[in-house]
Amino acid sequence: MATQNSFSKEEQKVLDSVKLSRIILPVLIGLGVVIYLIWKQWDPEVVAQIDWSRYTAFWLGMAVFLYVIRHLFYAWRLRVLSDKIFSWWKSTELVFIWEFSSAVSPTSIGGAGVALFFLAQEELSAAKTVAIVVYTMIIDTIYFLVTLPLLYFIIGPIVLRPDAQTFSDLEAFGVGFWSVIIFMTCYGTLFFYGVFVKPKWLSNLLHWFSNRKILRRFKDNLQKTADDVIISSKELSTKPKSYHAQVLASSTGAWVTRFLAINCIIIALIKGVPMDFWNQFTLFGRGQAMHSLVQFSPTPGGAGLTEYLFEGFYSDYIPVGLAIIVALGWRLITYYTYLVAGAIIIPNWLRKIVNKKRLKKKTI
Repeated sequence: MATQNSFSKEEQKVLDSVKLSRIILPVLIGLGVVIYLIWKQWDPEVVAQIDWSRYTAFWLGMAVFLYVIRHLFYAWRLRVLSDKIFSWWKSTELVFIWEFSSAVSPTSIGGAGVALFFLAQEELSAAKTVAIVVYTMIIDTIYFLVTLPLLYFIIGPIVLRPDAQTFSDLEAFGVGFWSVIIFMTCYGTLFFYGVFVKPKWLSNLLHWFSNRKILRRFKDNLQKTADDVIISSKELSTKPKSYHAQVLASSTGAWVTRFLAINCIIIALIKGVPMDFWNQFTLFGRGQAMHSLVQFSPTPGGAGLTEYLFEGFYSDYIPVGLAIIVALGWRLITYYTYLVAGAIIIPNWLRKIVNKKRLKKKTI
């Protein structure tokens, strides 16, 4: 392959982590769960209740439209984070690549490391590249730390389980939900404080951890993160308030449109779904709560677990037998689309990067 001659061994490892063959595993896991659930729950009479009308087409179209808007919100964020070095077109392309890397990586790992590599190939400065990835992680964490507790206290335990009246009714769901929030609070606070208040302190702390025997296998990653904190802090400390406001607004817009797409798909496929604000707000909250529980899935993109959890989260709105159809529709729009798009975009993007490297070598 041309890439093997154009990239270092370390860079090649990153490329191997998002090679197109990686699509096979999440697709097999996701479809395997879907097939099992359809076999277990299939009821022709219930499925026949779906009214394939203009109304259905409109709301499915709205779900697709919201996901296009979500993508543009992310492109806006990347354009702002790059200080508008990236054009709208380039930002849109890179978001596809970033989302593809997340789709083929376990959700517990995410695509941040791969994103760091891809952004570096676009000839950004090392400081700006690191700052983009670190700040993205911080701002997304802030969004969830603000909204998840608010949703729980406004909607109540039913945001996690339809039949829950108290926290004790939530059982494992409640433990998982608050464990995620506590974990996010710990690392979010740590990195926010480290990047914006005391970068040297956090860098020294990470270096100290890297020298502990029990964490020896993570030594290189911890030391690199320690260096990234210092670099990110220097890069972000000079930014005006308008920069941070735009990053926050674009991030919020991207997350809100992501979960509203679920509302649209449920409205499209399920007859008689209440359209009042409270019920729609509950549906929105359920989507966000479900996403938080999938964050530590060991499967690529949460494949399998997301489809499995869907029925339980929406059982009071979606009849048994239709939940997997709704879940499949949602995943086709929001997940498998990025797998297909990435398979088309990444090879073309790699060819352009390889050609740039060859031209540079010729001019040296």
